Amino acid sequence: MQNPTILAIESSCDDTAAAVLKNGKVVSNFIADQKIHQQYGGVVPELASRDHLKNMVPVVEEALKKSQTKIEDVDAFACTISPGLMGSLLVGVCFAKGLALAMNKPLIGVNHMQAHVLANFIDELTPKFPCLCLTVSGGHTQIVLMKNFLEQEIIGQSMDDAAGEAFDKTAKMLGLPYPGGPLIDKYAQLGNPLSFSFPEPKIDGLNFSFSGFKTSVLYFLQKQKKENENFVQENLNNICASVQHRIVSFLINKLKKAAEQTGIKEICIAGGVSANSSLRLMATETAQQLNWNLYIPKMEYCTDNAAMIAITAYHKLLNNQVDDLSLSPSAR
Repeated sequence: MQNPTILAIESSCDDTAAAVLKNGKVVSNFIADQKIHQQYGGVVPELASRDHLKNMVPVVEEALKKSQTKIEDVDAFACTISPGLMGSLLVGVCFAKGLALAMNKPLIGVNHMQAHVLANFIDELTPKFPCLCLTVSGGHTQIVLMKNFLEQEIIGQSMDDAAGEAFDKTAKMLGLPYPGGPLIDKYAQLGNPLSFSFPEPKIDGLNFSFSGFKTSVLYFLQKQKKENENFVQENLNNICASVQHRIVSFLINKLKKAAEQTGIKEICIAGGVSANSSLRLMATETAQQLNWNLYIPKMEYCTDNAAMIAITAYHKLLNNQVDDLSLSPSAR
């Protein structure tokens, strides 16, 4: 199919998103977030799926309106099928299946993590193959070797917790509201990253581990608060800066190792944590030192969005990778 128009839906967690792609270019990208989870300190799956049901039609209508596209002019429908919260995924998949059935158009299921990587191919300046991508989100930390648009090999990944979870759990220890990761980034910019020292997790190869790091932060805070109950309030900026520095340096050190082992200098960053200012800065500085060609998506394409689902579906459609109405989601 040449120059298709694709309507894509993303509903893997707590953001309801829709995007329209025409002629290989994203022309609209609309997201509705869910504020309700803030009072619970994290995403409540049942509430997330209910809000997706409420938001889906208005979000899709807005994406079509912004792109000046009629539903009958859409050539294919795409949706996230994994990984994610099962209830949330079901809403998006069922909605996309209904549209594909009603309009008698192709249906394309997209892996959420594969789509994060391909967010680097939405804008004009794109990586050359082969390339490496450090994908960092709330649920996953991976180093991916890309041989082409659809052939991705995970050469390193977290063996337990993800980097995004380490940010959010640390924020919770500090008494910061959900989502805590962006708040750590905010306060870190006012602190000294060398104020406190946290050990870099020791794990072989290109894999990651953050469970031990979280434990070290917990013990550090418990010890300091025994001596001074106001320690966190008095040192919040420096704690955030020090924690962020260790997480980011660990990520970059593994990425440097992957680049050295493969000899690849086309390097991408992706996922929600790629919006972190320290990660973007350290990656940019490292790229200059090691002569990498570095690519980082725009902020709107870092966190969960439907534009990345659309660009992935576009390349799948060009390669005749379409699904039938038996398509079903998977949490993993």
